[in-house]
Amino acid sequence: MIPDTMFRYGVTIFVSAFLLFQVQPLFGRFILPWFGGSSATWTTCLLCFQALLLAGYSYAHLTATRLNPRQQRNVHLALLVLGLLFLPIVPSESWKPTGLESPALRILGVLVFTVGIPYLILSSTTPLMQAWFVRETRGVSPYRFYALSNLGSFLGLLSYPFVVEPNLTLRMQAYVCSGLFVTFAALAGWCAWRAGAVTGTAARPLDETQPPPPAPVLFDRALWLTLPLCGSVLLLATTNEMSQDVAAVPFLWVLPLSLYLLSFTITFDSPRWYWRPLWTVLMPLTVAGAFMVMKLGTDLPLRAQVFLYCAALLSCCMVLHGELARLKPHPDRLTGFFLTISAGGALGAGLVSLVAPRVWNAFYEFPVGLMATCFLLALVLYRQVHRAARTRDAALQVGRLRCSCSAA
Repeated sequence: MIPDTMFRYGVTIFVSAFLLFQVQPLFGRFILPWFGGSSATWTTCLLCFQALLLAGYSYAHLTATRLNPRQQRNVHLALLVLGLLFLPIVPSESWKPTGLESPALRILGVLVFTVGIPYLILSSTTPLMQAWFVRETRGVSPYRFYALSNLGSFLGLLSYPFVVEPNLTLRMQAYVCSGLFVTFAALAGWCAWRAGAVTGTAARPLDETQPPPPAPVLFDRALWLTLPLCGSVLLLATTNEMSQDVAAVPFLWVLPLSLYLLSFTITFDSPRWYWRPLWTVLMPLTVAGAFMVMKLGTDLPLRAQVFLYCAALLSCCMVLHGELARLKPHPDRLTGFFLTISAGGALGAGLVSLVAPRVWNAFYEFPVGLMATCFLLALVLYRQVHRAARTRDAALQVGRLRCSCSAA
């Protein structure tokens, strides 16, 4: 029963994540020439996609926590049908800018009204399917599905410039993605139908002898937001920095996003992949290398610049997302956890795309993001040492109490 359920949800989550990150570069290829093709246009697209991702995670959280299984099934099936009405996902040329409006609002409009509903459905899949999986298979951790989701996203994003884009015309790419969405909708509908049949009595019951899981402390909840926020800031800031100092090449916009997704895949797959002593040594070294690149600039070879920027991004994201994976709550709080992660990512993208250009007259967000990551790591390590010291003191007090009781 459990292998069949894992296969059903795993395939659906993988296809949705793969398609999610085929749509991003595809839409970038459609609309980047309309708005000048600069890195600022691409980061604005990323901000819009982050906002749609947050909307999808919000939908998944509200659906999983406020509706009963049958209502969840009916609402999601209706949303899937609505998403099919937006196919094929080809933006209308009426959205091309005329030179009088805000490019950011225009980009948001073309994304929302062309692919908004399908993208929202795709982005809601991972948290919603994990919540349904938890209800069907009590006692089985769902978090490896998140790693599978990020692996699908990574493969979808990386396959686009090397396989899809060179071999298919832009319009054909849109039709292929639309066909994949129909396949995904059939898989998601299958999962929704089966999940809707799991009523409160049919679901695997909770162990009544076990106490309910404790609520996460406020500090942990704050880290759920700030760790992905820093990761999102570094993703967009690295993209901007590489475009300014290296070259405004679309592949260099995809590369940082691929590394960002890869870090999520590695850290959420298994705790053994994130070994804190190793990454807490590597991260300061790569951050120092990134500062060296900013100082020397074109005096360094092009490949060295790209390597050091990417090494800093990967090591920082490994630390940020590794610490985030260590804070995973009980599966009953799964959708709230992922909603907070998504909110942090959207907030970070907004800070880089909307706030930083209006506050600073230069690209300060990259060094600020690096320093903020170092500060967060120091804060997490200090908290770990403080907790260990308190635990040790408590153990010593218990030992002394036992000794005094024995002497008496």
